[in-house]
Amino acid sequence: MVDKPHLDEEALAELQDVMEDEFETLINTYLSDSRDRIESLKKAISDGDAEALAHTAHSFKGSCINIGAPRLGALCREVEKAGQDGRLSDVQPVLDTIDAEFQRVTDALHTLMAGGAE
Repeated sequence: MVDKPHLDEEALAELQDVMEDEFETLINTYLSDSRDRIESLKKAISDGDAEALAHTAHSFKGSCINIGAPRLGALCREVEKAGQDGRLSDVQPVLDTIDAEFQRVTDALHTLMAGGAE
């Protein structure tokens, strides 16, 4: 998992080409949705709801992969698997890593958008 980059610049460049003027809106929507999903993951853990944890992690994983954040997607996969296996006690350290990785992805996306503005 460590070998995965924070951002897949090739995937992001393709998205930027396809989305054109809507790219910034897409990124901002992803960031906002991701913050909500991280809060939902934390709530699922505090509620002891393995099913909600797995479901939220699965959808978060998909959006991370689609936006070009493979390391964050891989972390979400770990949480999804733990939820499916009912191993809620294993999730908190991974969730802490997700928080830190999401901050790195957020910073990198903001830098990308600032540099990409023409």
